[in-house]
Amino acid sequence: MEIQPDEIKETVKERYSELARQQQTISCCGSDEKQACCGPNALYSREQLTGIPDGIADSSLGCGDPTAIADLKPGEVVLDLGCGGGLDCFLAARRVGKAGKVIGLDMTSDMIDLASDNARKMGATNVEFRLGEMEQMPVDNESVDAIISNCVINLSPDKDAVFREAFRVLKPGGRLAISDKALLAELPEVLQDNPDAWSCCIAGAINKDDYLAKIKAAGFTDLTAEEEKTPLFVELGCGCGEDDCAGSTAERLDLSNTVINLRVRARKPG
Repeated sequence: MEIQPDEIKETVKERYSELARQQQTISCCGSDEKQACCGPNALYSREQLTGIPDGIADSSLGCGDPTAIADLKPGEVVLDLGCGGGLDCFLAARRVGKAGKVIGLDMTSDMIDLASDNARKMGATNVEFRLGEMEQMPVDNESVDAIISNCVINLSPDKDAVFREAFRVLKPGGRLAISDKALLAELPEVLQDNPDAWSCCIAGAINKDDYLAKIKAAGFTDLTAEEEKTPLFVELGCGCGEDDCAGSTAERLDLSNTVINLRVRARKPG
């Protein structure tokens, strides 16, 4: 039976609520042994993380660094879709400066609480966090200069709505900078319509060409994309590659040539 959007959202929300409460560091970017634990140090430079407390720096749940491709400028307003614990927001806040503003959006109240607490620890005064969904963003029309997102849009059951909303809230000439998961080939059937695989940034990934087509269909132009393969293994029945999978006799799937990291830039005409 095909999984329903509400079930997807509830499964994703439950998993990330638990991660926020435990402040775990399971990532969607893969490793040579399992689908987790690449850690933020593989995504960000030492210079970028200077001055950011370890607990915040280690909380990345992403698969890339969208701030590195967003060309952020002082004074700009930035929206982070699926902000999690807020790391990318804080990195963006440094780039836009005190005259700028960063809005972190997340559908999980526990993540909003964690991000807000991290902001207090950072003393970040140009960052705010909003509870809401990417498919219906609580953001005004044409109010944002740049949108960033890190391994989150794949989790949405309605990606067309996400890109339409992104187009709506961006100012004319505004920019989209995304790090995400996409597919080069069809997933094994056992992972399709699998709620746990959705929450682990796998089942929600779609074909790379389809992903880019959705962005264009929303009205974006000047689209560029870069892809990267990384070792990615999933052990069925072991969640997202947690340590308790060690020694498991569960079937082990190699998705290294199926799931890719995708970096996308695009612009709203204006």
